[in-house]
Amino acid sequence: MKILMVLTSHDQLGDTGKKTGFWLEEFAAPYYVFKDGGADVTLASPKGGQPPLDPSSDTDDAQTDDTKRFKSDEAAQHDLANTAVLSAVSADGFDAIFYPGGHGPLWDLAEDDDSKALIEAFADSDRPFGAVCHAPAIFKHTKNADGKPLVSGKKVTGFTNTEEEGVGLTDVVPFLVEDMLKENGGDYRKGDDWDSFVVVDGKLVTGQNPASSAEAARKLLDLL
Repeated sequence: MKILMVLTSHDQLGDTGKKTGFWLEEFAAPYYVFKDGGADVTLASPKGGQPPLDPSSDTDDAQTDDTKRFKSDEAAQHDLANTAVLSAVSADGFDAIFYPGGHGPLWDLAEDDDSKALIEAFADSDRPFGAVCHAPAIFKHTKNADGKPLVSGKKVTGFTNTEEEGVGLTDVVPFLVEDMLKENGGDYRKGDDWDSFVVVDGKLVTGQNPASSAEAARKLLDLL
């Protein structure tokens, strides 16, 4: 099994002057679900190299067993520091694609043509594709073969409006994930704020928040 994980390269939190990037738990938990499940994992990002880490995900209270494991795993750290440039990555040869969240994807991956082409290639070939927390932002412009939004009519989830309100960034982000998924015709579902909640519709897997990252990865692996 070969799984492609795509991370953000964006590190600016709007006009706040603060840093953002990918959320450590949302990378580490799926990475180890895939690795422990026997998958060969390739990491990519729009700019390649080391993706920016959201500093809020690196605080003591945000650590989990998976993030602690990552911090003592030199091979995984090397892999993360050397992500492939997304434009050079082909969908060929991969069995599934997965996007960790963090606020970064709202700015770059949501608008990235290379990412859009990859997702559409996986969807068109009926291969599993998934995203967690803010990463369902990647479905902002993706289309089906018939030209309709890729999530139209599909059960989906992602970071809720109330969770965004809870972290005080409703007026900072370029768009709200929940609103965008609904506007694109998605059958948006959600669980309680901050609890694990994952939705599977065909080969599409989406998770609501950081707590959903491991379960979303397991559901994606189940499809393989």
